[in-house]
Amino acid sequence: MTTLVCTSASDAATPATQTRSYPSFSSYMRARQPVLLRTARSLTANPSDAEDLLQTALTKTYVAWDRIEDHRALDGYVRRALLNTRTSQWRKRKVDEFACDELPEQEGLPAADPAEQQALRDAMWRAVMKLPARQRAMVVLRYYEDLSEVMTAEVLGVSVGTVKSAVSRALGKMREDPELAPAA
Repeated sequence: MTTLVCTSASDAATPATQTRSYPSFSSYMRARQPVLLRTARSLTANPSDAEDLLQTALTKTYVAWDRIEDHRALDGYVRRALLNTRTSQWRKRKVDEFACDELPEQEGLPAADPAEQQALRDAMWRAVMKLPARQRAMVVLRYYEDLSEVMTAEVLGVSVGTVKSAVSRALGKMREDPELAPAA
């Protein structure tokens, strides 16, 4: 014997896995949304994009609500979701490239003379060599070795502020060097 079962259209459209309701998520979202929106606005230039970004991050948080063990660290979780989402959006952005018959090179720009470039490099190096040893080391690490201020400070065993001030003074001395004046 068969029993007929009737379902309504809304029951048929509902997936087998029911969506769960989390009252704690709702209260968290209402309480922290303004703060998190400010964070999202710092990641995007457009306020509408910031709202979309926050909604996406909150959706990801909602989906993972059961897996989040420490609810005291929710702000960090949502901020990481904001940052990861924004990074993904940035990587997926469309870059327009257009093929053209001729290269859009500007007319009238003279080609750099290799002899002048070498003379400028030599003058720059002589100016660097005139600096005190400590400033010279910082300038070489920062600009010739392309280290960050933090890495330069670590290599030399000084504070980041020391690196910033010493490099600033060194560049000031180099700007005053008469050999480099014509090149500027």
